[in-house]
Amino acid sequence: MYAILDIETTGGQFNEEGITEIAIYKFDGHEVVDQFISLVNPEIPIQPFVVKLTGINNAMLRSAPKFYEVAKRIIEITSDCVIVAHNASFDYRILRTEFRRLGYDFEARTLCTVELAKKLIPEQPSYSLGKLVRALGIPMADRHRASGDAMATTKLFKMLLEKDVEKTIVKDFIKLEVEKGIAPKFLDLLSQMPAKTGVYYIYNENSTLIYIGKSQNIKKRINQHFTGITTKSKKIQTEVFTITYDETGSELIALLKESQEIKVNRPRYNRSQKKIVFPLALYAEKDSNGYLNLKLEKADGRKKEITSFASLQEGKNALFRFTSKYHLCQKLTGLYQTKKECFQYKIKECDGACIGEVTPEIYNLRVQQFISENSFENKSMILIDRGRNINERSAILIENGTYKGYAYYDLNYQITNVDILKKILIPMQHNRDVKNIIQSYIRKSKSLKILNF
Repeated sequence: MYAILDIETTGGQFNEEGITEIAIYKFDGHEVVDQFISLVNPEIPIQPFVVKLTGINNAMLRSAPKFYEVAKRIIEITSDCVIVAHNASFDYRILRTEFRRLGYDFEARTLCTVELAKKLIPEQPSYSLGKLVRALGIPMADRHRASGDAMATTKLFKMLLEKDVEKTIVKDFIKLEVEKGIAPKFLDLLSQMPAKTGVYYIYNENSTLIYIGKSQNIKKRINQHFTGITTKSKKIQTEVFTITYDETGSELIALLKESQEIKVNRPRYNRSQKKIVFPLALYAEKDSNGYLNLKLEKADGRKKEITSFASLQEGKNALFRFTSKYHLCQKLTGLYQTKKECFQYKIKECDGACIGEVTPEIYNLRVQQFISENSFENKSMILIDRGRNINERSAILIENGTYKGYAYYDLNYQITNVDILKKILIPMQHNRDVKNIIQSYIRKSKSLKILNF
């Protein structure tokens, strides 16, 4: 758990400031599960510049509780949590100073979203909370009030967790659990998992990430790990200490996150997934008569592929659909080489007679249309898919044939402007695997909306 907080003070001499307002959101990595917001009577005057900045004045605080009256609630909501704040050293120092005045030694682990942002979102013109969240498209209300600043920090922290593909934030938190001896049993771990689409991360007691997986039902998939009898399942059962997860809503984003984070983190039980996932590719070559032939062959990185497939059967099924949609000759795709295959597709064996009816130029235009619509080459588009809840959608940006990353947006907003999308984008790496994952998903999905630009 994380206690994300913001504190407003009276201003004044170092270590002589008093708290005027405090807001704490208890955050489990996915949503706020508890909160505490209160004005606080500091029993000393507020500096005039602070009144102007926050709008909090001495009159507003006369009837507010004093710090000792809210201290117990602060301890309760922050217990066993990592303290998260924007410029955490300031808020943590103020909190410790107030508790010290009561004779209590308040201690907690801290995370600073300024430092995290500098690492995970480099080269920003400013890391002040207001300017940073505006640049990232994070909505903000009640600036310089504790509740507004703490909520903006919560949304920023959630984005930083997404961007942290190496999972350093979560690993540090698990180390804290290890120190406290928290080791949930299988049923406890399972009860914490959602029956939703996303990516899950299995850690051992050394905070080492040992497995990354994705599923349309995380709870069901983890239960299969816990009840499985394969060698890998048994090893996971022996070593598992804790499990975290990221809901994605979109299966495509889950596939892309899984692929990238396996490459970055290299978990020991994901080794089998490091082999080529799409071993077959489709190529176009001219024959001696000038006709473009489509050939399904073993993937070759030296050749320019149109698209790729995970299996021979998937490739042949797709080619069958392509020949029908684009009026292509079955013989020039190499599909029907045996009568058995022709019988399987319930179609007479193609003798190529139709080729003589059209010139190579006309026929090749059909092939070029097919290539244009099914290749990533120089293509720019936004893929709109489902979000993590009913009020949200996801967007994946592909620019000039390169996968740039993904973002989530509220249904009240329309993501049609690429510049706006880029501001909230979670950048991801482009490689052959993710290109193939996206192409395969586009072929299969019926709900995906594609916006070309």
